Amino acid sequence: MKAKKIIRIAAAVLGAAIIGGCIYLDTLMPIITGYAAKNLASAVFVSGRNQADVEALDLNFSFIKFTSNKVDTAARTVTSRFLWRKSTAIYRDGYGVTLLRGAKTLPDDFPLERETSYPETLQRGDSALCASLEPIAKAFVDDKAYNGTPFALVVLHKGGIVAERYGKGISAGTRLLSWSMGKSFTNALIGIMQGDGMLDINAPLPIPEWQNDGRKAITLRDLMQMQSGLQWNENYGNRSDVNVMLHCEKDMGLFAQSKPLEYEPGTHWYYSSGSTNIVMRYLRGLFPCDEEFLAYIRERLFAPLGINGACFEPDMSGTPVGSSYLYVTARDYARFGQMFLDDGVVGGERILPEGWVDFTRTPASDSKGGYGAFFWLNKGGACPDVPSDMYSCVGHDGQQIYIIPSKELVVVILGYSPKPDRVIDFNALLRDIIEKL
Repeated sequence: MKAKKIIRIAAAVLGAAIIGGCIYLDTLMPIITGYAAKNLASAVFVSGRNQADVEALDLNFSFIKFTSNKVDTAARTVTSRFLWRKSTAIYRDGYGVTLLRGAKTLPDDFPLERETSYPETLQRGDSALCASLEPIAKAFVDDKAYNGTPFALVVLHKGGIVAERYGKGISAGTRLLSWSMGKSFTNALIGIMQGDGMLDINAPLPIPEWQNDGRKAITLRDLMQMQSGLQWNENYGNRSDVNVMLHCEKDMGLFAQSKPLEYEPGTHWYYSSGSTNIVMRYLRGLFPCDEEFLAYIRERLFAPLGINGACFEPDMSGTPVGSSYLYVTARDYARFGQMFLDDGVVGGERILPEGWVDFTRTPASDSKGGYGAFFWLNKGGACPDVPSDMYSCVGHDGQQIYIIPSKELVVVILGYSPKPDRVIDFNALLRDIIEKL
């Protein structure tokens, strides 16, 4: 009798565990299927990559690799299924891909993005240096000598291209995902708007929901330096705030700004993709309509850099996802880095206000020298064999723009570099490039 009771209890515990596990798995389903649908759709419809290649590389991890993905080229959608759940992402010309949540499609009343044709602004650099760097570029991209799966390498020295190489299925015209390098583009947009007198990064943000508690003291500077004090979880391995925001929410900035205050603003550093989406949502609200907002980004940021066909993909609310979802070419990323190397000046025209690059490179007070304003700093020693004045745009899975003022160098590295076992040896690659100068 006692044995039967133990069996019943064990069965009940096991049943409860199974039910609990299914409930938790169900909460992960939108993230699993959403990640697959969004990233596959962007890779296919924005980057022009092959579905099988993307599934074999970008989506080949964790539960994501078990999704069943349908690409509908007529509807320009991708639907990803896992067990009993599915997610759909839709592509629109000029905007890229948006993950659908609570709707079967998106409204067609967004302003039509204008086609642009800005001239090529990058020229070849010193021919001897080009020849010297060619073996390194080949070793990195073709031989994978520095680990990871490279998509692109572009190196600028004194403003000229001295190395350029692309991986399988990638070319100079392929638009590639920024991941968190988009935060640095958001930095530039803020700087331009500050220079135009549209905002003050040191003034508390007038977000209505913040005005009755300690959040009313948060400034743009706090958000850019990742010291807002807002509660946040950036862990990509579970149902964290960042995963919920990117894969479950219609309005990502609204979700992030709803978080309670955990620390006094400006005193505690913690990396938060939510901070950038709060900022982008705020910037959008400074314009009377989306047409003017998008035109401002295009004409004041992309046009001077000669960036054509940029996709700053929006969430369902229509706000560009400043934290993560920009698609431009490797050369475009290089142009962006060169603008910062040249103190915000492009072709003799000042794009960023005086002092903005210095502000960008100033360490956030609690970051131990590792972070500036939506840029990472090498003062924290991330690349020990590289000059300490280097600062960088850093994206998930190894997307990088390295800016090294003392060497007049910009290095763009794009690819698939997942931690911990396949990460690109960025320090060694940069060291080897610098030794050839």
